[in-house]
Amino acid sequence: MTVAVRERTPGLGLAGVLSRILKRSPTEIREATWGIIFVSPWILGLILFTLGPIFASLYFSLCEYDILGSPKFIGVENYIAALNLGQVIPGFEAVKGDRLTYTAIGKTLIYAGVTVPIGTMGSLLLAILLNQGLKGTYLFRTIFFIPHLIPSIASVYLWKFLMHPRIGFVNSFLGAFGIPGPGWLNDPKSAMASVIIIGLWSSIGGNRMLIFLAGLQGVPQELYEAAELDGAGSWHRFWHVTLPMISPTVLFNVILGVIGALAVFTVAFAGTRGGPSYATWFFALHIYRQAFEYFRMGYGSALAWIYAVGVLTFTWLQLRASRSWVFYAGGN
Repeated sequence: MTVAVRERTPGLGLAGVLSRILKRSPTEIREATWGIIFVSPWILGLILFTLGPIFASLYFSLCEYDILGSPKFIGVENYIAALNLGQVIPGFEAVKGDRLTYTAIGKTLIYAGVTVPIGTMGSLLLAILLNQGLKGTYLFRTIFFIPHLIPSIASVYLWKFLMHPRIGFVNSFLGAFGIPGPGWLNDPKSAMASVIIIGLWSSIGGNRMLIFLAGLQGVPQELYEAAELDGAGSWHRFWHVTLPMISPTVLFNVILGVIGALAVFTVAFAGTRGGPSYATWFFALHIYRQAFEYFRMGYGSALAWIYAVGVLTFTWLQLRASRSWVFYAGGN
């Protein structure tokens, strides 16, 4: 048996790279130049509108900055205040903590903990129903997707009208059966549930459903036929064939769902303004209030970086946990 041995090529280094560039023909140099010219608007936009604001917000998070004045560097005091660590870390006892940060984190986690599993399972169920090839599938697909097309602000105001405690359709419908309706968005006890209902209504039949539908249509029919020959019923085919084959799709939708749920803003901003009694005070709303209503841009930037780190942490944990249950066809 002959074993092919690949010879290791040493690194070129800067001098080697420059020599290769200088050896290019005029045509190759001209093509490369035009390529750089055509891609330069995107590079310029990336620097000005993405990387620039990211690094600027990182700097502002270390400053006391109210937009009207000049940034004043204060180190990590904004982070100490946001996380209420002034009494824990020596030397920062004078830093006043923010009592609403953990309230916002808690409310956001509750919202995500309810909407992500229910929304993911609901989207998967709708996708399975649409994948049966029944009559009227295209009509139902359109009906399920329409709520996702309605602008978020319009959806919130529509549901505010429907959930009005006195003249809303929902309470009028419940009253017809002798059931007293709650205050919905106007009651601290039911505001979170109302926001969750609005979020699920607009998301279950949206992009996640279409992504699941694409994943289901990619499952080889031969696997179902083989499982059916082995005597597997509908539930066993779903559990042992469908779910493993679409597990990467499930992971993708869960990650998108978590990121979207942690960023919930519009429904609280337009529907409740974070109330009543901070019942829907989400973290994104907290960032907006601090930065754009109270003009504490430095503190708002620190909150934004805390949020970014939190999202990255949740995503990393999901990817780590997925190694035990996600199946990739053709993977080792």
